[in-house]
Amino acid sequence: MNNQIQALLDSVEQVIVGKRPVITRVVAALLCNGHVLIEDVPGVGKTQLAASLSRSLGGSFNRIQLTPDIMPSDVVGFSMVDQQTGKLEYRPGAAMCNFLLADEINRASPKVQSSLLEVMEEYQISLDGQTRPLPRPFMVLATQNPVETYGTYHLPEAQMDRFFMRISMGYPTPEEEMRILERTEHYNPIENIKAPAVTLDSVLRLQQQVAQVTVADSVKAYILSIVSATRSMEEVTLGVSPRGSIALYKAAKANAFMFERSYVTPGDVKAMAECVLAHRILLSAKGKTVFGTPQACLASVLDRVAVPMG
Repeated sequence: MNNQIQALLDSVEQVIVGKRPVITRVVAALLCNGHVLIEDVPGVGKTQLAASLSRSLGGSFNRIQLTPDIMPSDVVGFSMVDQQTGKLEYRPGAAMCNFLLADEINRASPKVQSSLLEVMEEYQISLDGQTRPLPRPFMVLATQNPVETYGTYHLPEAQMDRFFMRISMGYPTPEEEMRILERTEHYNPIENIKAPAVTLDSVLRLQQQVAQVTVADSVKAYILSIVSATRSMEEVTLGVSPRGSIALYKAAKANAFMFERSYVTPGDVKAMAECVLAHRILLSAKGKTVFGTPQACLASVLDRVAVPMG
């Protein structure tokens, strides 16, 4: 594995126990300038994951607890009159950082959710006729509880599509939870990260290197075959969008780069397909009966689509 990626994973693992595959996917999203939706029950380390990633990179980190009374200005900022100069001055919102944790995003009103769309898609804030670029790298890590629906707002498909990937932390094993107890007995594990493992400038260079990974035409066709299959199934109401195919293309390149390959294999595509594509699939009533979940539907597609040779 790439030395810098290895150092970053090791740094985050000083806080997050037993979740190397999850951390690896989040780093892959970072290398692709993508945003991550963490869908899981409370208390499994979602906030710690975001905070430890930021601290491992020396980036600025903001967390906003989204509730129905949060306003768009809390996210993007606002302008107010300076009493001394009489001029409007911009007061930054939570989004003006490198890593934004949008906690319980589905509790925010649709107006606040929409304020995140430009931030996530354009990496900028438009306010009072001025456009302010966000710091780079910039990444949104949003969380939502898949079980509790009281007092929540459904995320529209357009916003779901803007998340590069969706992941789940999952419960730790008994052995891992024992290590968690031991780590948290006397101090906050985030204190284990004394200094950044990788600099923000290095991340920007890594992002450029990922973009240079080559993809054969046969692998590109494989990606498009997977995506196209989701659009023609009667069990699927909404298939994967072109944004989804682009995301899988980039994620496969990131996966290849992390394992020090200059080219993408079908294995890279398969490795990233579920976390990148499943949340972009909307099952029909028949699909819910046949497959149950979008993940199972996608697994069926991957089994049926021919894998290119060579």
